[in-house]
Amino acid sequence: QVRLVESGGGLVQPGGSLRLSCAASGFTLNSYAVGWFRQAPGKEREGVVCISKSDNSIYYVDSVKGRFTISRDNAKNMAYLQLNNLKPDDTAVYYCAAADVYGCSKSASLYDYWGRGTQVTVSS
Repeated sequence: QVRLVESGGGLVQPGGSLRLSCAASGFTLNSYAVGWFRQAPGKEREGVVCISKSDNSIYYVDSVKGRFTISRDNAKNMAYLQLNNLKPDDTAVYYCAAADVYGCSKSASLYDYWGRGTQVTVSS
């Protein structure tokens, strides 16, 4: 059974950090591009960052550049999103997704597998 499970979300003060994890099962994650998306209440789902199959192509949305970092651990079949210097506008449900594409895409329609999301709340 193919699954993606996110974890690591929570409540954090502005300026704080979180590390989100995405555990894959039923398929080999490093054969897929991995994307992290987020959706805030009343807003559309937004592609935040993605990394290609070969890790040589990474995309960050401008609002998170310099603050968020995507990575993989192929041995553990996992991906991660390090969130630093968090801001209230980062509050959202964060989803990881996997796409059988070359390169990297922020288009949600290209992704084959999705997790159920983890809530990140940035508030003082």
